[in-house]
Amino acid sequence: MTTKSLHPETIALHGGNYRKDETTNSVAVPIYQTTSYQFNNQEHASNLFTLKELGNIYTRIMNPTTAVLEERIAQLEGGLAALAVSSGQAASAFAIQNLCQAGDNIISSTDLYGGTWNQFANTFQQLGIEVRFADPKDPDSFVKLADDKTRAFYAETLPNPKLNVFPIEEVATLGQKIGIPLIVDNTAAPITCKPLKHGASIVVHSLTKWIGGHGTSIGGVIVDGGNFDWTQFPERHPLYNQPDPSYWGWVLGKVVPEVLGANITYAVRARFVLLRDLGAALSPTNAFNFIQGLETLPLRFQKHQDNAEKVADFLTSKKNVNRVIHPKYQLGVNKERAEKYLENGTGPLVGFELDGGIEAGKTFIDSLELIYHVANIGDARTLAIHPASTTHSQLSTEDQLRAGVTPGYIRLSIGIEHIDDIINDIDQAINKAQEKVKSVA
Repeated sequence: MTTKSLHPETIALHGGNYRKDETTNSVAVPIYQTTSYQFNNQEHASNLFTLKELGNIYTRIMNPTTAVLEERIAQLEGGLAALAVSSGQAASAFAIQNLCQAGDNIISSTDLYGGTWNQFANTFQQLGIEVRFADPKDPDSFVKLADDKTRAFYAETLPNPKLNVFPIEEVATLGQKIGIPLIVDNTAAPITCKPLKHGASIVVHSLTKWIGGHGTSIGGVIVDGGNFDWTQFPERHPLYNQPDPSYWGWVLGKVVPEVLGANITYAVRARFVLLRDLGAALSPTNAFNFIQGLETLPLRFQKHQDNAEKVADFLTSKKNVNRVIHPKYQLGVNKERAEKYLENGTGPLVGFELDGGIEAGKTFIDSLELIYHVANIGDARTLAIHPASTTHSQLSTEDQLRAGVTPGYIRLSIGIEHIDDIINDIDQAINKAQEKVKSVA
């Protein structure tokens, strides 16, 4: 039985090249807490270092526990290979650095997580990689900003805080015509959206969020779809079409598929160049924790989405809520995109704008009794934050508004508690926020 014939609920439990530990017959994936691995002989060691075969060399580069996690997520996304790293931020950074050198650029959607925006706009600029921002309302804007140094398009499936679903197929199709792959951060839509199915070439996740699901571990992953020909546009992708000094002058775009028999060149370079040299390795213990989260992801994520939709429904009827931000309540083209790309639910995030601006937002947060005030999303618990004063506070007022953050905006990551308890806490916190606004006025 191949994984292509299995449903996501089954892949989450059975995916990966693992059935049992061959020494102990353990069904649960063990934590291989080791730095190094004994080579069978000199020929075996040489083959590993020359990429004639894949296997364990050093845990900074690969680990058996992590390998099962990588294989399961690759299968879940419909990709050929994956690389797990130490955080979601490391995943987004590696995804770009695996294509770009100083002097290159990428075109990114304006609708981004605040930390990614800062990484792209500031840190990458210091590294000599330019990030140009395109409005996803108009897919053609990505092509209009591209030039011969553009190496990738980048987007989030369900970006917070706007929660406008990205036009994956539209932008991917435009990029393929000129040799530009689309990288999609699918953190907020695991199970629900399959970017590779719609033409994306690379998918990234913050494992910290719904895949881990319990707020215990930090990690990220990059999935290579295996659907992009890196040699078709050699001038567009010099890292894959010019001799690589890290590997005896090999032209990786040609050698890797020939040696390994699969188009996993992107994943191979990310592992054996970036992870090897920059060292953002995921610990085996965190890999184990993510496997536990992954096994129940399909069940949990459906509950997250069901609860989120009910919260959105409640907020639309609540006085002093100016606007509800949720895919169910999008209009026009945003509604069409949500229906096209979110195949199994409308997402686990809800945003809303309180009447009363920044003071109402702060008071709402301070009035919560059940819901946690946390700079995170994707926990089993319901989480809330006021982005204008926290996650997006490093951005200018103009950039905050471009990202969808208004002074009274509240972001909720809806958990799996009983829906009545979630709504009751939101209700009383809104009431207190409005009382505070009235008393000040």
